[in-house]
Amino acid sequence: MATPTTTWLKLRRRLGHDGNPLRRPEDKLAGWITPAAVLVFLGLAPLAAIVASMWVHAGNSAIERSQKTWHSVEATLVNAAPGPEMTDGGVNTWTVWTLARWTAEGLPHVGEVPAAARSKAGSLVRVWLDSGGRVQAPPLSPGELGAYAETAMAVALAFLAMFLAGLAWFAWVVLERRRLASWGNAWVVIGPRWSRQR
Repeated sequence: MATPTTTWLKLRRRLGHDGNPLRRPEDKLAGWITPAAVLVFLGLAPLAAIVASMWVHAGNSAIERSQKTWHSVEATLVNAAPGPEMTDGGVNTWTVWTLARWTAEGLPHVGEVPAAARSKAGSLVRVWLDSGGRVQAPPLSPGELGAYAETAMAVALAFLAMFLAGLAWFAWVVLERRRLASWGNAWVVIGPRWSRQR
């Protein structure tokens, strides 16, 4: 097991602060790329999560306001709903759009409505209509709205991590090229003298 002193010396060497006179400024900067990227991620991650959550909650609020104007009617399926039948006890079902008839405000309507896959022709389904009488997908539950916010936060954090990793890689490539150019210039000066001494 490494002692604290050994660990501290390894960390100093990794960051380029071990007093090695052969280290160039590019070497020291390269040692700080990963720690800097991690610190920036830790600083920006809460902000990215909050912004993503606020953005989704604003969208969810608009969806909820819109859904409050909807009303439901019973529709009769004209055709059987195609699609596979799920075998997990009905926990998950496919929803497909199929032809149906319904009455809204005393007027008959025919059109496609969302129905569970493999529903039989003639079966009744609940259909949601907006204030203009247009058929809508079933309203989102509070759990689904919350899941959208969690997904948005996870995606925002993943994009932030990928962006910072790409930025760190680009910085490392630039420093590596500068380092190689510096070594090449040093060899142009030292090479002839070293060759004469051999």
